[in-house]
Amino acid sequence: MLLEALLVSLLAAPPTAAATPPAPQSPAAVADAKPGAAVTPAADAGTPSAPAARPAPKMTPEVKSLVDRMQAFYEKTGDFKANFKQDYKYKAFRRTQTSTGTVVYKKPGLMRWEYLAPSERTFVLAGNKIYSYEPAAQTLTVAAVDTSQLSASVTFLFGQGKLADEFAISKGECKDCKGTLLVLEPLKVEPRFRQVRLEVDPASAQVLKSTVVDPDGSENTIAFLDLKTNVGVSADSFKLNPPEGTRVDDFTKAAKKP
Repeated sequence: MLLEALLVSLLAAPPTAAATPPAPQSPAAVADAKPGAAVTPAADAGTPSAPAARPAPKMTPEVKSLVDRMQAFYEKTGDFKANFKQDYKYKAFRRTQTSTGTVVYKKPGLMRWEYLAPSERTFVLAGNKIYSYEPAAQTLTVAAVDTSQLSASVTFLFGQGKLADEFAISKGECKDCKGTLLVLEPLKVEPRFRQVRLEVDPASAQVLKSTVVDPDGSENTIAFLDLKTNVGVSADSFKLNPPEGTRVDDFTKAAKKP
């Protein structure tokens, strides 16, 4: 599971499954890590140009109204904090891994995911870098991501990007949903995911649950609980201060070597 999938879901792969969450700007938010310059992921090198996107089908008035209000909600959101419950359904293994924790966000793109169960792990997203701290292993890993390549399914949560420019959006059927289910189908071939589903509160227009369907059919679902917006989150919330003796693996520095 790639780190962007965590983002794309808003988003995350389970801690034991692989990588890490995403990130936009503001390196001052992360202390003590001393990262190097961000680089474009190697996977992008030599990638052939993608085929042109197909025209987006017209949304129904109900769906368009909800999408517009949802985008406006996140454009007005300067910060938020919430508890989360993540269920990652591995299609090949026919099992689900459940994780819980807290998430904090602050514009312009700072995020901290604090996994509490089944094991503790911390992800901090800042600038074009991702910091992953594993207390059990006493390691801090620093990686880079090209945020300019993120899908609108991620960037709209930062108050940027337009979902309708990249997705065919329709209303889905969901008997167990507390909100309205929006089904997002990419307008062009998307190697990172097959589909995105957003459960949206029709009253507040905030995302209650996000599901990313991987190319292999696995599903990464994150439900946001007790979400509070514009509460004045401090930049100190994104500082990492690992204890003395923590090993730092900075892959952004390694990428700079000739």
